[in-house]
Amino acid sequence: MSSTTSSQLPDARLVVTGHAPDGTSIFTFDDTRKPFAPFGPKGSTFTSFHASSTVPVSNTAPYPELATVLPRCAPEGVIFCITDIPAGGSAPMHRTVSIDYAVVLSGEIVLSLDGGEEKTIKTGEFMVQRGVNHAWHNRTQEPCRMLAVMVGAEKVALADGKVLEATVFGKKPE
Repeated sequence: MSSTTSSQLPDARLVVTGHAPDGTSIFTFDDTRKPFAPFGPKGSTFTSFHASSTVPVSNTAPYPELATVLPRCAPEGVIFCITDIPAGGSAPMHRTVSIDYAVVLSGEIVLSLDGGEEKTIKTGEFMVQRGVNHAWHNRTQEPCRMLAVMVGAEKVALADGKVLEATVFGKKPE
């Protein structure tokens, strides 16, 4: 059973499959995941469902514990997660060294780029982010939930040889 309040979205249910010793397909997990709130109870929350530091991924390795993990993708890895941004909330400018496949599951979000451009992405709309420096702004009165699959990517190298590194929340790229 999912918990919720009027200002947040319900906790996400996760169903995981695997194999019995004889190779028969089985369910190995079915429960809700509590979101990770590293920025406090009124900030964005993260629920990571699966991550691997390498691709191809092992379907027999122990399932990773990700309850208190900020979604960051390993250079040759992958991570599957959701982010909930509360009404009026924002995530400051940052860059991940990954390609991010994302969809807004509920609400809407403004994707802001470091060059000043912005786009509003609504429920059911999709994004492919290619290592860009970006921020998120929820300018509505409803929470926004985004699902992302982040895949490790090569760092972006500019024509002048400068390499774009990951940036930390709130810090400007060099």
